[in-house]
Amino acid sequence: MTMDIAALRWFQQVADGVTVTEVSDLDQVSQSGVSRALGRLEREVGAQLLRRSGRTLRMTRAGATFKRYVAKLLHDLDDGLAALSELASPESGTVAIAFQPSLGTWLVPELVASFRQEHPGVHFVLHQVIDELIGPTLWRGEADVEITTLASNVDTVRWRPLMAEPLQLAVPAGHPLADRTSVRLADVAEDPFVMLNRNFVLRRTSERLCESAGFAPTIAFEGDDLSTVTGFVAARLGVAIVPMPRNRVPADGSVRYLSVEDDGAVREIGIAWSTERRLLPAAAAFRRHVVDQLSRWGN
Repeated sequence: MTMDIAALRWFQQVADGVTVTEVSDLDQVSQSGVSRALGRLEREVGAQLLRRSGRTLRMTRAGATFKRYVAKLLHDLDDGLAALSELASPESGTVAIAFQPSLGTWLVPELVASFRQEHPGVHFVLHQVIDELIGPTLWRGEADVEITTLASNVDTVRWRPLMAEPLQLAVPAGHPLADRTSVRLADVAEDPFVMLNRNFVLRRTSERLCESAGFAPTIAFEGDDLSTVTGFVAARLGVAIVPMPRNRVPADGSVRYLSVEDDGAVREIGIAWSTERRLLPAAAAFRRHVVDQLSRWGN
């Protein structure tokens, strides 16, 4: 059974006392077209819904029963259409973002804040994911875009690199190198290191950098987030290789951040999205904003 939504609306209007002539004038359709649609509706439901009383149509008992369900159906349908209209609007839609926790400390908040200056009505749904999970949030439709340092090799996920973020060495205040502005990793080869666990790309990048510097790091502690890592550095329990956004001064004086002179001491930040579905206007506008902002910050 495939019911005509227009016929259901016309039935509801006529049941509420609107004449077929008025329905015809309101919807710019012929009276005969309205009457035929109502007749088809009755045949589809297998019951007479309306009966003529003089020059007007009135509900039958079956029509009165059916109208309660039609009213609920059309109400839910209109709510759904309104929700879709809001979702599809670049000024009042919703954008779902997935991102690595380390990017939630500065990058994602700054991108969202700068976007909302121009689009204050857009809402955001935020998903934090560990490095190994790039892709599934996009495949399952839980996120429109993912801001990540992990490039995707999946055919259905496109990843666009945007900027290189320098990596720095975090050392505790009072460390012998704390007064320097830059360092080579070989200078801390004997120091204990605090690192993220092995699920994180930054852990593998840190170990690769140390290996290139000619040593295997002594890992004293492992953590699941950068705040824990820097907290252990502040407690003088080791040094750590961490991302530090350009032109930002760390607020906590217990940790000093030194530029790493070794080649390759950067991590590339990009944006990923699914190629299997079209982004709605608000999400597409946010993706353009991210590309524009990060391209400028990276230069």
